Amino acid sequence: MSKKKKYYTVWKGHKTGIFEKWNDCKAQIKDFPGAQYKSFETFDAAKKALNGNYRDYIGKSKSFKSDLSDAQLKKIGQPNYNSISVDAASSGNPGIMEYRGVDTKSKKQLFIQGPFPEGTNNIGEFLALVHGLALLKKNDSQRILYTDSKIAMSWVRKKTCNTKLPRNPKNEKLFELVDRAVIWLKENSYKTTIVKWETKAWGEIPADFGRK
Repeated sequence: MSKKKKYYTVWKGHKTGIFEKWNDCKAQIKDFPGAQYKSFETFDAAKKALNGNYRDYIGKSKSFKSDLSDAQLKKIGQPNYNSISVDAASSGNPGIMEYRGVDTKSKKQLFIQGPFPEGTNNIGEFLALVHGLALLKKNDSQRILYTDSKIAMSWVRKKTCNTKLPRNPKNEKLFELVDRAVIWLKENSYKTTIVKWETKAWGEIPADFGRK
């Protein structure tokens, strides 16, 4: 089965515009601070997005309908909107990676880091969680913290980033953040409850970049 064609809109990059190949898009966002891009299924959609505002498209996903039964949905319940949600996006593994945190209810972006030229989704999810923990502690907030990554939750509990990604000059800046995050976890206590986002019941986590 052939892979469905995508069109890539770049709002901010070395060159802006619409690109038909991922490698062409990747060349525009690589090593460009604050790059803004997203894939679309049709050229018309990509063109419309290019003429619009990036913030109106990031995190936007298709309407969601759960496949779970009514009984299962009732058991899971609804999300706690007194919370923030975090997520990461990686184009490749490893590949260009970024992460962010948003208010769960309004989806207002609270922080964003990247794109980093070389990272993994797991590293991004871990950094997003620690960033969220530090933010909530700084603000003395009672809100909970949602993530859709069990691996990141495990790394945070163990106060380590158990990645197999080798360190090299290309990801040096990323690993500086990783080291800082591990130190923060070891030197700080927190009362924030970290909760797994129920994707099968609620759809993509609100912090999702919407680039799938």
